[in-house]
Amino acid sequence: MKDLCSDEKLINPNWEKHGYIQVYTGNGKGKTTASLGLAMRALGRCWKVLIVMFTKGGDDYGELKSFRTLAPAIQNNLTIIQAGLNRIVYSDNKTEADEKVIKEGWETVKKAIKNNEYNLIILDEANIAIALKILDVDEVVEVLKNKPEEMEIVLTGRYADEKIIDIAHLVSRIEPVKHYWDTGVVARRGIEY
Repeated sequence: MKDLCSDEKLINPNWEKHGYIQVYTGNGKGKTTASLGLAMRALGRCWKVLIVMFTKGGDDYGELKSFRTLAPAIQNNLTIIQAGLNRIVYSDNKTEADEKVIKEGWETVKKAIKNNEYNLIILDEANIAIALKILDVDEVVEVLKNKPEEMEIVLTGRYADEKIIDIAHLVSRIEPVKHYWDTGVVARRGIEY
């Protein structure tokens, strides 16, 4: 079988050299899902992809199970870091342990950006980490402003700070129109996680 990436030009064709900052925010479902779809698209083009899942730990995510079964040629271009404990973090339950693991994830991101190690970096739930004041919005903005020219960076999560929105090139606000959770349906394996 032919290696998927053997003939693929790495990163952008000449006319697509600029990388952008994208933000997926709002109270609707689909922010992480959209970013992971973008990751799959980029991996299919042999891009090196880093996904840092802020505020998300544990192993019971369908996307993690799927990513682990990708073809080796694709899997070799993917790094996933969980910068969260095995629970949902809110303002009233965040702990020093939450802050420590989230900040460690952010240090990894800063190094990857500085060293230009990836073509696409997804900062899943970074907006939440900023809203919880675990990550400093001014520092995040400064790092993003100084990213390598061709690197694409995506931030997901509710409550995107206006400073992040201001520097972003693309902002999608996903708002709920109707959701089955309102009728008592709980999170379902394979759909919500």
